[in-house]
Amino acid sequence: QVQLVESGGGLVQSGGSLRLSCAASGIIFAINTVGWYRQAPGNQRELVAAITPGGSTNYADSVKARFTISRDNAKNTVYLQMNSLKPEDTAVYYCKVTSRSRPYWGQGTQVTVSS
Repeated sequence: QVQLVESGGGLVQSGGSLRLSCAASGIIFAINTVGWYRQAPGNQRELVAAITPGGSTNYADSVKARFTISRDNAKNTVYLQMNSLKPEDTAVYYCKVTSRSRPYWGQGTQVTVSS
């Protein structure tokens, strides 16, 4: 059974930093593309960042140069380092992995950035 567990969210002031973690069981992150998504109230869920098995990364334009996605294969965990946070980054953040065409989502972690 695949389980993704996000952690690291919280309340931070504008300009601050947070590091989100997504720990997996039942699936190996190293051989799958893993993405971080976010959903703010009233908005659609959007891709924030993704990392491929080869280590290539891509980012939404709104977070480039501020967020960094990385992976620790030994811990089967993917991270999202978020710096220079802005109030518009406030959302529930989810990690997602797709294996054999089936998507798996974590339960999400709330990030709130105060101005």
